Amino acid sequence: MSDANELLTLVPKAEAKQSMKDFKSDQEVRWCPGCGDYAVLAAVQGFMPELGLAKENIVFVSGIGCSSRFPYYMNTYGMHSIHGRAPAIATGLATSRRDLSVWVVTGDGDALSIGGNHLIHALRRNVNLKILLFNNRIYGLTKGQYSPTSEVGKITKSTPMGSLDSPFNPVSLALGAEASFVARTVDSDRKHLTEVLRQAADHPGTALVEIYQNCNIFNDGAFEVLKDREQAQEAVIRLEHGQPIRFGTEDAPKGVVRNHATGDLEVVAVTAENESQILVHDAHASSPTTAFALSRLADPDTLHHTPIGVFRNAERPVYDKLMSDQLDKAVEQNGKGDLASMLAGGDTWTVVG
Repeated sequence: MSDANELLTLVPKAEAKQSMKDFKSDQEVRWCPGCGDYAVLAAVQGFMPELGLAKENIVFVSGIGCSSRFPYYMNTYGMHSIHGRAPAIATGLATSRRDLSVWVVTGDGDALSIGGNHLIHALRRNVNLKILLFNNRIYGLTKGQYSPTSEVGKITKSTPMGSLDSPFNPVSLALGAEASFVARTVDSDRKHLTEVLRQAADHPGTALVEIYQNCNIFNDGAFEVLKDREQAQEAVIRLEHGQPIRFGTEDAPKGVVRNHATGDLEVVAVTAENESQILVHDAHASSPTTAFALSRLADPDTLHHTPIGVFRNAERPVYDKLMSDQLDKAVEQNGKGDLASMLAGGDTWTVVG
């Protein structure tokens, strides 16, 4: 049995058919009017019934930030944990309770600043977690300071003369940490967001989904170029496994090719001469090299040529299963463990008063 099939059978199924209403808690949703978090919450609540899992076996773990109120609004188990530590807490939960579907909700500040170390180790271990990283390129909860994804020159309350820091690219970071599933989507594109969530949920191991999310109070319009219908045709590159990577308009089609001299990927105008050279997207490639190159296409300031969709969906051994198999082997070889013997074993001393 594959890891994917085994993991799906571990979480109990719901006894009755579910609806979006079943996943709405009785808590008042308290985000600023117009916040992109509302759209993501609605998409997740609407998608959860598709999983067919018992609500009692679904857990949302969050850190600190606007997005981290998420567990309150889901009618599942949940934990509003501490700043940056959600991946670490979720790792302990997922590895000790393999009968749970564990989701992490975090923000660009929470995940990539104080929580950066926890995030990359969860990704490299390939723990069976689904991580939703809300990226609004600002610290919203603390009222508008620059974040690890803010563009260079960003003027905020904490950078009145402009940020000097080069921003993280969350997709590049995840791929560099050997994440087995990495995707990007946009809060306002319900259909695309739901499809990405569906693929993430089906993936055995860590799935990181970066969600471009608008903060209409402190960073309004940060992703407008990707949402405006006319501008998006030139700015957004939609990735589909097995399909040529093309975008643009009918009159001015564009595509992505590999520069064989440098190995980099480039955007070109599609012509009859170069059409056969257009790169075909392979999300299941064992190497993350091309996926990483795709993540570098987007200009960090203008977001021109921003790929969205699933960059990588590759099979790797899942940490939870490896750990469980190791524990089973230890019991088989040595019998059931004795905690008291372990604590008293080896060098021990008796302290005489």
